[in-house]
Amino acid sequence: MKIDKFKVEEWFNKYEKDAVYDLADTCVESLSIEELFEITGTKDKYLSEIFSRKLNYGDIHGSERLKNGISTLYKNQKSNNITITHGTIGANQLVILSIVERGDKVVSIVPTYQQHYSIPKSIGANVELFFLKEENNWLPSLEELEKVVGNNTKLICINNPNNPTGAVLPDDMMYKIVEIAQKSNAYILSDEVYRGLEHNGQISKSFADIYDRGISTSSMSKVFSLAGLRLGWICAKADIINEINHQREYNTISVGILDDYFSAVAIENKDKIIKRNLEKILTGKKILTDWAGANKKIHLVVPNGGTTAFIRYDLPIKSTQLCAKLQKETGVMLLPGETMELDGYLRIGYGNNFEKLKKALEIFSDWLL
Repeated sequence: MKIDKFKVEEWFNKYEKDAVYDLADTCVESLSIEELFEITGTKDKYLSEIFSRKLNYGDIHGSERLKNGISTLYKNQKSNNITITHGTIGANQLVILSIVERGDKVVSIVPTYQQHYSIPKSIGANVELFFLKEENNWLPSLEELEKVVGNNTKLICINNPNNPTGAVLPDDMMYKIVEIAQKSNAYILSDEVYRGLEHNGQISKSFADIYDRGISTSSMSKVFSLAGLRLGWICAKADIINEINHQREYNTISVGILDDYFSAVAIENKDKIIKRNLEKILTGKKILTDWAGANKKIHLVVPNGGTTAFIRYDLPIKSTQLCAKLQKETGVMLLPGETMELDGYLRIGYGNNFEKLKKALEIFSDWLL
């Protein structure tokens, strides 16, 4: 099976190690194990449990403790609606491999993570990209989406809150997308890795809760600042999960037993962690929006969720050339929009190290002059 180069990840592999100011990072400042225990307030108890653990395979589809914790992130889900994966990246791949066959029609709403169109394309699906537009505040035109989906689509891939734009789907729009999917009995794969980081503090609905063919994927990376655990999950109706688990047996067996344990601890303290992360996000967001508002060569639709913004720039240069030149001359790393199929834009992360964020944006402004 041949597959397109993963442009975002290959850009990181090439440039991240040399960045002085990494504004391409999408995580809120990561937690250490010590910081996680400080938040939970029960360090001694957890340490005793950890050191007594046998490092076997653990529960194949994830521990009941972890799956029960994840179920609290949804409205009407139970442990049998959940299977544990190697990050959201593993979750998305498993869903697509379980559902999509050669010749199927897949509609992927972009910009988004490249998995959502390159994996089905590699299988031989007929993939149609549906582009979000800046003039619509990066929200889909439902009339246009309905035309593209038609009555013969097998899978709609969506990302909410959106990476890279930070757009958040309103409830009424989500229900309308479900109606569009129902016309062709399509599945909806909703990458919800940023769900829980809506800037107004109101967590979005999940497509897994509002549609019987809705499939939610997420992980510990963004909302919980624990990307190093490499743990994610899929949430859907039990019969869909059972089908996905057939595929899962070929590439996962189980996740690490300590990853499972730390994830369960974090989710049981989700309110504290989310509060901490939203405070950081809103601090970084103000720095970014103040900077963008004062820069005539930058155009920003203010994000409503997640940790990233997608800015348009007024310069006669491709985004890959701009980012490579900027980093070489200043050490500031940004992600070019071309890696997400929209040239003329740049993705900026704003959830980390605010002094460096301020400095890097100042450097970028001087460079733009």
